Amino acid sequence: MALKVLIAGGGIAGITAALACLDAGFDIELYEQAPAFSEVGAGIQIGPNAARVMQAIGVGDALAKVATEPDFWEMRLGQINKNIFRLPLGDQARANYGAPYYLVHRADFINVLGDALLARAPEAVHLNSTVSGFHQDGDSVTLTLADGRETIGDILIGADGIHSTLRSELFGAEKPRFTGNVVWRVMLPATEQLKKIIPDTMCVWVGPDKHCVTYWLRDGKTLNFVGAVERDDWDQEGWTEPGPHEDFQDDFGGWCPPISAIVDHARDIECIRWALFDRDPMPEWTDGRVALIGDACHPMLPFLAQGAAMGIEDAWFLVQALKARTGNIPLALEEYMEARLPRTSKVQAAARARMHSNHERSVWGQLRTYGPMWLSSRLTPQKFNTRHDWLYKKDIVMETTEKYGQK
Repeated sequence: MALKVLIAGGGIAGITAALACLDAGFDIELYEQAPAFSEVGAGIQIGPNAARVMQAIGVGDALAKVATEPDFWEMRLGQINKNIFRLPLGDQARANYGAPYYLVHRADFINVLGDALLARAPEAVHLNSTVSGFHQDGDSVTLTLADGRETIGDILIGADGIHSTLRSELFGAEKPRFTGNVVWRVMLPATEQLKKIIPDTMCVWVGPDKHCVTYWLRDGKTLNFVGAVERDDWDQEGWTEPGPHEDFQDDFGGWCPPISAIVDHARDIECIRWALFDRDPMPEWTDGRVALIGDACHPMLPFLAQGAAMGIEDAWFLVQALKARTGNIPLALEEYMEARLPRTSKVQAAARARMHSNHERSVWGQLRTYGPMWLSSRLTPQKFNTRHDWLYKKDIVMETTEKYGQK
């Protein structure tokens, strides 16, 4: 009899886990509280480490059709529009890492994943289904829904996000720390002016107490802007709260013309903001027949653009461990957590450090931090261009193939 896997959460990590489970020959039941697979209106970066998994679960071609591949990843000084460095991506990323570096609208990405799952196992998808808890014994785990329904499986995967119900059930309520950063998110339609002055790269703009990221989506038709600014007067964590344009103007209106033009163009566009909270790495992600993946167990700051990628890696590794250790679920979960915890903890720490290095206040601090980057990128570009190899060269598909002798 096939292993029956229950999945709580229909986001990126949850659907990735579901598709990997189907490839492994498992029966699945996925429960998502929303009435449809959906995502916020924002861009997302899919590094080569995550793109490999998309290829492995059979959605690589569909993703390529809705994503773009930037030629460069660059950093600029936000106040004066001075380039600090450029890292080659595009064809170079494929050559270096064996997989593409994608920029994609979150809604387009979730549609690719959701469409693949609904095409393969529509009867296994349960929308409008809010998870309220679970209980387990030595032989099974029972998932309970808010409307009183229950379903029984062999294992429960908690992919229910940053405010995970299952995490609270397992380990108690968390106590996140406010970072002192508020994040703005704006999506703008392309205009002739914006196309002329906003670089066609994945661009990070840094400066005193703040930074922002810009890149083009949907064949250059939509500009994605995300900006973090240090403030202590607003601490709402939700992803969908509109913010006054006047506040957006105060935060970024005084920067160089490309950024101030974005602020001006956003006067009649909804500007979303949320407070950024930090969490320490959790010492445990599993208990009995229950395992957490993605933001449910390691929510992280967005400054390395690896939050979704870590959930994708989690999903793949967990399913491969279950496939190899079907008769010993506790061993599979132990191997999963031991393999993934060091990697995700390192990414969490690096993202936290990046938050501070992007916000150098003084001229001396900027020279100390950005000067070596500027110099190294020009004197030793080949060495400098390897700075993200530890992230993108990770091949979780090959790793599990070598460990378990399967794909």
